[in-house]
Amino acid sequence: MTDSFHIARATPADLDALLALEQTAFDTDHLSRRQYRHHLGNPHAAVLVARGAAGVLGKAVLFFNEGHDIARLYSIAVGEAARGMGLGAALLAAAEHEARRRGRRRMRLEVAQKNASAIRLYERSGFRRIGERRRYYENGEHAWRYEKALGGG
Repeated sequence: MTDSFHIARATPADLDALLALEQTAFDTDHLSRRQYRHHLGNPHAAVLVARGAAGVLGKAVLFFNEGHDIARLYSIAVGEAARGMGLGAALLAAAEHEARRRGRRRMRLEVAQKNASAIRLYERSGFRRIGERRRYYENGEHAWRYEKALGGG
């Protein structure tokens, strides 16, 4: 990574920071404190945080369905103060590493069609558009679906 942040599994002590990031990063479809608590202890989920001197700078949430070789990147967010540090790409790489560690061969995600910066990040990282989800988000926005083959561990 870099000297300015490190990525690790989130802990219950990160809850307030995760919720604050959730509110500032997204206009809709927020994860609640209860949902985060559940995901932190769920063996079928991983919540990763990027920490720096100022605390939690970004996060990624992944889900793993037993019996499938697909990991789902549910959410990735970088705080406003940490933009431009390569944190989004580092969180994405850490998420892919976690998925491979758990034996997954593919990763899927949805991204708002208007989120050009996230789309660029995913496409630069090797994700390919595989479909569309109409009115996917609570606010009625459409999403693109993406998938990436993760290859060997």
